[in-house]
Parts: sequence; structure tokens; C-alpha cells
Amino acid sequence: MSHVFPRDTRKAPPVAAYAEGITITDADGRRYIDASGGAAVSCVGHGDAKVVRAIAEQAARLDYAHTSFFTSEAAEALADHLVRNVPAPLDRVYLVGSGSEANEAAIKMTRQYFLEIGQPDRRVFISRRQSYHGNTLGALAAGGNMFRKAPYQPLLMDVPLIAPCFAYRFKRDDESEEAYGLRVADELEAAILKAGPGNVAGFLAETVVGATAGAVPAVPGYFRRIREICDRHGVLLILDEVMCGMGRTGTLHAFEQEGIAPDLLILAKGLAGGYQPIGAVMASKAVYDAFARGSGAFMHGHTYAAHPVASAAALAVQHRLVEDGLAARVAPLGAHLQSALVERFGNHHHVGDVRGRGLLQAIELVKDRATRAPFDPAVKLNARVKREAMARGLMVYPMGGTIDGKHGDHVLLAPPFIVEKPEIDTIVGLLGQAVDAALLSADA
Repeated sequence: MSHVFPRDTRKAPPVAAYAEGITITDADGRRYIDASGGAAVSCVGHGDAKVVRAIAEQAARLDYAHTSFFTSEAAEALADHLVRNVPAPLDRVYLVGSGSEANEAAIKMTRQYFLEIGQPDRRVFISRRQSYHGNTLGALAAGGNMFRKAPYQPLLMDVPLIAPCFAYRFKRDDESEEAYGLRVADELEAAILKAGPGNVAGFLAETVVGATAGAVPAVPGYFRRIREICDRHGVLLILDEVMCGMGRTGTLHAFEQEGIAPDLLILAKGLAGGYQPIGAVMASKAVYDAFARGSGAFMHGHTYAAHPVASAAALAVQHRLVEDGLAARVAPLGAHLQSALVERFGNHHHVGDVRGRGLLQAIELVKDRATRAPFDPAVKLNARVKREAMARGLMVYPMGGTIDGKHGDHVLLAPPFIVEKPEIDTIVGLLGQAVDAALLSADA
């Protein structure tokens, strides 16, 4: 009998015993292709010798040092590397233990920033429906995943939500992509004016929406308008790239493809590729200088912040991405993945959309392509796809509630950057089998 408190008490998951490359083997010897990188985490694959060696060497040299007493060479080197490789004026790095912690830290950092510069009324944060920013209470409040928020709603701060930039679902037939993007971006200005411009602190958004809506990139021009609105009203732009960052969408940072830069950038998952738990907030000089000129101290902290072993793991992963060129593989491999998905599902009666960037791709499942009508949530089609995929030795990341938190199903793919084209073809073939089997069982 297991004494672990699981994610779902009604299910007993297989025991992962060994991992190498793009596969995980369970205790019964069954191999699974990790086509989703877990939860879009594994970017350099499993068992990377350089990363494993870096972890062992750091643990032998310095296992832990609390940040109230020391910094560490590993944390300093990681921060230097991140700043050197970000094409934006983000020159300070606050290291934490996860993406949720990083979002939480960014929210508190934004609030304190405005206290430091003498604007204490700025306390309102605005986010988007169908976003996800983490499971701690502040991050959960700032998210738009209504299913996850519902049980804890009485505990959450009020965060106004505006429309997502989700063209497949919400662009009108009579408007261009550019016009649609400007229309939904302007919802931010309306929300700021409603709350009172002097009361709004930050706008928080995933640059490419990940798990909740399924690899949804913004249309061209959307984020440029968002940046203009934030600047006009003195609001900090906080971009959450926990899932879409660190090379996953074809550039090291997803915002590079939008022609803008954030005031705060949130990183995690691909930062250390799953080898150690770590997250980060990258802050602009203006934000940092407000603290330095003001109270001098960020009133926030974690026991395992800037953990030396986690920092060493992340630095080794970043070297693999940048110096060893793994991140440069993403754009061409992502194009191959999207092409393979279009070939397999482009005319599928129950696949309404194939979308994404780089090695963050998704298919949206629909009851009818012509009307885009979703399946009844009671069918739990996304769960059926996951079950059928696992039965075929394939790990994918399906979710429900794609449209509004309740309706809609999608399947996310996010394989490690070491994947090869023949392996991508195998992944898409197995996914096709799993989707068809899930649909067959849903009709039975």
C-alpha cells in the first residue's frame, strides 16, 4: 500500500523507474515516449550526462546555503548566463523553487515596487481568461483556469479577467487577425479605466498560452498594443513564460517573436528541464533600482530560494540549450511536428485546429469541424485520449475546459528538444491511433 498522497486517489499510476533520452520506463519494464516532456518540462531529455555531472559536482562541493547568509557561485553564474542571453533590459534574477513560486514572487515584487516609488494605491492585477499562472493562492487568483480556482474562490484576491487572444475560438469571421488582436488587447485599457488607472499595478499574461487552452499564440500586433497600453498607464507588464519559455517556442524567450519586452519575466519548467525544481523572475533595472533606492529589501523569501544544486542544474541545462545548440533545433523540428500533425489531423472530422509554436503544439478536438461545437464535458474525451495514448506507450498532455474552463478538449505535445524527425512521426502516428480509439469508445 502506498503512503503517498496522490493527485487522484481513485487512480494508481505506474511507477517510473528509469528514464533516458525521450523515454521513461516503468517498474514493469514498459517504455513510454515522453511526447509532452511531462508537463512541458523536459527540454534536454532524460539522463543527460552533462547535467547529471553538474548536479553531482555541485552537491559534493556545496549542497545548500540559505540566502540570508550567502549567495553561491552556482546562483551567480546562472543569473549571469540568463541576463547575458535575454534580448531585453532584464538584468536582475530572483531565483525560487517553481513556476507557481515565481508567479507569486512577481506579484509581490510588483506590489512592493509601487510602494517603493510612492504609489501605494496600485494594488490591482489584471489577467486573462483561460490563462494559468500556478497553484499557490496569489498565482491561482491571477489565473483564468476557472475549474482549478473554483474550490478556493473564497480565499482568492479579486483579479479582473479580460478576453484571451484565442483566434480559433473568438475571432469574428468579418475581422482580420490584426483587427481581432487590437480589439481584445483594448479590453485591457477598458479594464484599467474601470479599476482606475492609479489603482492598477500589473498585467499578467502567458506569452503563448500553455496547458489551459492548448498552445495558443497571440495574433500579430496583439502584444505590441498591450505594451503600449501598459506604458500609457504606468502598469507593469509581467510575462509568464513558465511553459513557453527557454527555447520551447523556437526562440530562447517567446516574447522575442512579439517585438516587445516585459518589465518582469517568469521562468521555470525548461529552466532546469526537470533535473531540479527551480523557477525565476527576471526584473528590469527600473524595478530593481526602486528597491535599491528605497527600502533595500524585498519582503519575500523561501527556504530553498537560489538553491545551489538547483542553480547548477539549471546552468548546465542552459549551456546545453545555448552553447550546445539544442534550442536552435526547436524551430525546424517544430515545423516538422506541425506539418505532421496537419497531415494526420488536418482533415479529421473531430479535430478543429492544429496550433502552436516550435515544440509546443496542440490539437483541439471538436464534435463537429464545421460548427466547432465541442464534445459534452461528461464524455471526458481528453481523459480517454490520455488513457489510450498511455496504453500505446505514449505520454501526451490532454486537458478539458479549453474554451471556457468547462467545455472543449485539446491535446498538448511538447517533446524534448533532442527528439528526431522519425520519432516525431512515430509520436503523431501513435497519437492518431489514441485519438481514434478514444472517439470510438466515446461513441460506444
